[in-house]
Amino acid sequence: MKKDSSGYIYLALCIIFWASIPVASKKILVELDSLQMLFYSTIFSFIVLGFILLIQKKHKIMRRYSGKDYFIMALLGFLGTYLYYVLLYKAFELTTAQEGFILAYTWPILVLLLSFIILKEKVTLRKIFAVLLSFFGIIIIVTQGKIFSLTFTNLPGDLLALLGAFVFALFSILGKKYNYDKTISAFVYFLSALIFTAISVLIFSPLRAPSLTIWILLLYNGILVNGITYVWWFKALEKVDTHIISTALYLTPLISLIYIWLFLNEKILLSSVIGLIVIVTGILIQSYSDRITPTT
Repeated sequence: MKKDSSGYIYLALCIIFWASIPVASKKILVELDSLQMLFYSTIFSFIVLGFILLIQKKHKIMRRYSGKDYFIMALLGFLGTYLYYVLLYKAFELTTAQEGFILAYTWPILVLLLSFIILKEKVTLRKIFAVLLSFFGIIIIVTQGKIFSLTFTNLPGDLLALLGAFVFALFSILGKKYNYDKTISAFVYFLSALIFTAISVLIFSPLRAPSLTIWILLLYNGILVNGITYVWWFKALEKVDTHIISTALYLTPLISLIYIWLFLNEKILLSSVIGLIVIVTGILIQSYSDRITPTT
């Protein structure tokens, strides 16, 4: 498939906006709880993806899919655009932005673990070492470098972030089995998330009206961070080599640390930086092993 420079622009835009997730989330969570934030953001994501669906005229081919296909998409949406964000935003309520986001970005190594179980991929010493190395990075972050005392800074928040990473990894693994149109599936994902979030809000968290500033942040989060970036992401996948994408993605938490320092005035801990470097090293070792593994 022909590659062109526009793919790198789409990839860069995704990384820039995804890196702002902890900043936008922390600011919104000052007024709203995690469920309310997800509900409002999902409304905007659903609307913008609906417009994109119409503009691309993809609604005309929606009849190609069966009820079973849409049920599978809805289940994937429950995992990737509802449950993942419920866990991530709740983690941001409990722990620091840097800690929550870095731990949530351990999902690539969890994809590796799940691939052993679900996809029956071959276990190698290199892959085991990559997992153990990234796990050591997690210990560094959650203990703020006090690895021998095992004093956790906020265990519930850390566990929620890690559970969110597991859910997103499961979403990614299961998504490999299906080849639905990307725009249609993303639209259904957010429709599914909107339904589940609306039910959750009705049961657990009565809605409240946010201030104008928070509305602006919700628009930003729903339209750009969780909406249009899905389209940019799919375009990047079409135009850029996979190994370049998988490597560049780990710039996201690094850029996020800069955003957190600039906009949240949150002190960046040396343990967070070291732990992140260790985690990314483990992931890159795994990525490299995938590239050198011969095909049969």
